Amino acid sequence: MKRVCVILLLAPFFCLAQEKIEGVVYANTNKPIKLSGANVYWQDSQIGVVTNFDGEFSIPYKKEFNRLIISYVGYKTDTLTVNKPQFIKVSLEPSNELDEVVVQQEKEAIKKTYFSSQNVVTVNSAELLKAACCNLAESFETNPAIDVNLSDGLTGTKQIQMLGLTSPYLLITQENIPMVRGASQAYGLTFTPGTWIESIQITKGAGSVVNGYESISGQINTELVKPFTDNAIFVNGYVNENGRYELNTHFNKKLTDKWSTGLYIHGNKRTQKEDDNTDGFLDAPLAGQINVMNRWQYQDVEKGWVSFFNIRFLNDEKQVGQTDFNPDTDTFTTNSWGSQIDTRRFDTSVKLGYVFPELPYQSFGYQASYSLHKQDSYFGFRTYDIKHESLYSSLIFNSIIGDTRNKFKTGITFAYDGYDELVTTTDYSRTDNSIGAFLEYSYENLEKVSLTAGLRVDNHNRLGTFITPRFHIRYTPWEKASLRASFGRGKRAANIFAENQQLFASARRINIVNTNGNVYGLDPEDAWNYGVSFLQGFNFLNRKGDISLDYYVTDFKNQVVVDWENPQEVSFYNLDGDSSAKSFQAELNYELLTRLHLRASYKFYDVSTDYESGNLEKPLLAKNRFLVNLGYETKAKESGAQWKFDYTLHSYGEMRLPDTSSNPLQYQLEEYSAPYNHMNAQITKVFSSKFEMYIGGENLSNVKQNNPVISANDPFGANFDTTIIYAPIMGRMFYGGFRFKI
Repeated sequence: MKRVCVILLLAPFFCLAQEKIEGVVYANTNKPIKLSGANVYWQDSQIGVVTNFDGEFSIPYKKEFNRLIISYVGYKTDTLTVNKPQFIKVSLEPSNELDEVVVQQEKEAIKKTYFSSQNVVTVNSAELLKAACCNLAESFETNPAIDVNLSDGLTGTKQIQMLGLTSPYLLITQENIPMVRGASQAYGLTFTPGTWIESIQITKGAGSVVNGYESISGQINTELVKPFTDNAIFVNGYVNENGRYELNTHFNKKLTDKWSTGLYIHGNKRTQKEDDNTDGFLDAPLAGQINVMNRWQYQDVEKGWVSFFNIRFLNDEKQVGQTDFNPDTDTFTTNSWGSQIDTRRFDTSVKLGYVFPELPYQSFGYQASYSLHKQDSYFGFRTYDIKHESLYSSLIFNSIIGDTRNKFKTGITFAYDGYDELVTTTDYSRTDNSIGAFLEYSYENLEKVSLTAGLRVDNHNRLGTFITPRFHIRYTPWEKASLRASFGRGKRAANIFAENQQLFASARRINIVNTNGNVYGLDPEDAWNYGVSFLQGFNFLNRKGDISLDYYVTDFKNQVVVDWENPQEVSFYNLDGDSSAKSFQAELNYELLTRLHLRASYKFYDVSTDYESGNLEKPLLAKNRFLVNLGYETKAKESGAQWKFDYTLHSYGEMRLPDTSSNPLQYQLEEYSAPYNHMNAQITKVFSSKFEMYIGGENLSNVKQNNPVISANDPFGANFDTTIIYAPIMGRMFYGGFRFKI
């Protein structure tokens, strides 16, 4: 045994006899430099230290740990296998990412971190492959953090929710650039193909001030595949028994040692008419989409530069309504009720980052994006056209105060949104613009405490000048435990029509209670989010697992209330009273047997709002939800061949339905829906590292809502409504597909 002096920060506090690992951490640059403040810790433990000013470290050695992780801002994280006390030298490679990323050697399907002050869950590609995952909206079926529901009874569009609130209260970004917002809020999640996604980061509660002021219940950030690391050729085909066909192709080419480019093409088509419930309406739209993206990546590791450039064009067409609707002869007539939704979108973005070679903890990044989104649509006799032109830019500077335990980010953002919006004959066009500045400080002490405190100030032509504070803290009470707390403010202008397009497919009157506000005559939404979470890792029967608990409250100071309680109209008005969303979740992850993984969760929601008719539960939201996911993989052979099996059960409790008591008796619904179970499963056969095939089934329990379209026999009558959807419309469905890569 050796005599070890344990160093915390700069001063010796106590000495004890024990075995240890000693070493030094370098940056692998033209002139190697020692890294002060690098994080060194044992995997799946809370035992960690930081390197001193000479890049040196000393960490206690324990036989139960053998994976030593070394990380540093701007550099790739390294994981070493260490089986005995020794002296080691570690050389970290510069990272090719613009933003700080935590990389583990083994990519777990869903990764939770014990050390981050924010409650972040990373969903990797292994998790996305558990389902067909045709687009971003369908990427969360096995994830307990996100709820997935149908938005209406016609389009088949899936709407996501987190903490009991729908997606408009989430900040949805693509590589930290705001993406699904404004005109794209209803269908934008379907515009990112699943094969383009490298990983998804889900942040619960108040996010970072760096990413803007609009986030209220959390953030979903999508990282796309990179030309430098993606397969040279990738082809994915998909088909289901309801007539949906998809094809995805990736072509990547390394042009020089610094330049790489990729061409990504997605196409889908559905021409088969489905009407399982024989109500005369299509259960899923007739649809087609062409989506093409060209992506460029530049990196010069030695000089510290990295950049990305994207350009994309999309054309998406949907036809919904009665099965005998013919748009050539029936549009704007009473021959048959129908709707067409045609969207064309162009967007481009650039990201540029620089890490100072001699100061690797210091960097700056610039990102900018432009998009033009144009939707032309009609629903029966109602017209809804919107053109949304958006410009966003951000400049960020990262550095430290003293050492890398004390970091800060500061910068400015600018955003412009121009809306040309026509609702039947009423023009709601407007222009929004804002400029803001932010400062975020973070302190990291792997042994006990990490915190992030941020503040931003924004000036918006409609929201005025306002301050957005955000705060996160993480505390380690004991080994393999992480206790977090957070609070923060969010503010946004509600795009009431783009976010609630399902209202057009009904006979409901549109009623806006004008309060002389700056957006549709309404005031902006303003809310505070508070949350606590606890994560505990454990080993049971020599198998790893973790259990997590979290509780969040979103308290609205002002909200644009969407009131569906009168079946003859939908009303928009500012909150007069209280509105809050309380969310509790418990989750267990455990390896039951070798390569057999269990994920189980329970969620309870208490979401209520003061409507004009009184305080009511949020409609179409199950207060109680259960999820069980089982995944099993056979041991891979040398050729890469193996089998993969996945099963998911969703159990939904009863949901309050909007009031229909004033409808004629035959068009009235119960006060609450009946509970139901929804099951999905998939089997994948991996033939080699280059080729695999999969088959699967959705809604295996064959549960269906009996009356998704109210007054389906009289679609031009006063009671027609397709908005009250609480269960699947289509029954059991099977699919198959393949993946080929070189």
